[in-house]
Amino acid sequence: MTEENPPQTASSETDPSVTASDAAAPETESPEARIAALEAEVADYRDKWVRAQADMENLRTRTRRDVDDARQYAVQKFAADVAETAENLRRGLDTLPPPAPDESPLLTKMRDGFAGVERSFVAMLERNGVKAEEPVGSAFDANRHQAMSEQETTDAPPGTIIQSWSRTWMLNGRLLKPAMVVVAKAPISQPPVSQPLDIEA
Repeated sequence: MTEENPPQTASSETDPSVTASDAAAPETESPEARIAALEAEVADYRDKWVRAQADMENLRTRTRRDVDDARQYAVQKFAADVAETAENLRRGLDTLPPPAPDESPLLTKMRDGFAGVERSFVAMLERNGVKAEEPVGSAFDANRHQAMSEQETTDAPPGTIIQSWSRTWMLNGRLLKPAMVVVAKAPISQPPVSQPLDIEA
């Protein structure tokens, strides 16, 4: 008579439907830990969003500044040439003799015409952001003036501009052409004249 084998219970070792991951499944994550992880993730995304917004605003600011600078100073070379023309008008006006009671009417009209053209030309430049500064009497400033020479004098403090060959020209607050000037300096002290000694015999 044949003996019957008793039925065997399926186990993880013999049942192929039971995987290793199922056998080693971790314990379920607690709600508190899951909430903390989500809050940390939200904070990280918020920080990245704030940084991206700041970078975008900085980019917009730089772009606006670059566009404004390009628009404001693109004509800088042209403005410098026009300022030189204004200086030539001033030099032409300065070459005319000073007004005299007996001067000819033609000379008076010429002087008035030169002066009128120079005034209207400078006014037109000022409306477009190009302004002239008269340097005589002001303190020398290397950012606005170019010293061509120094002159000893007691009529002005050292470092004062006593003569100019051209004016300072600015374009919207930025230096366009420096003034060429002569600057006062203190006279060099003369050595005292030695007096002969009076030696009694």
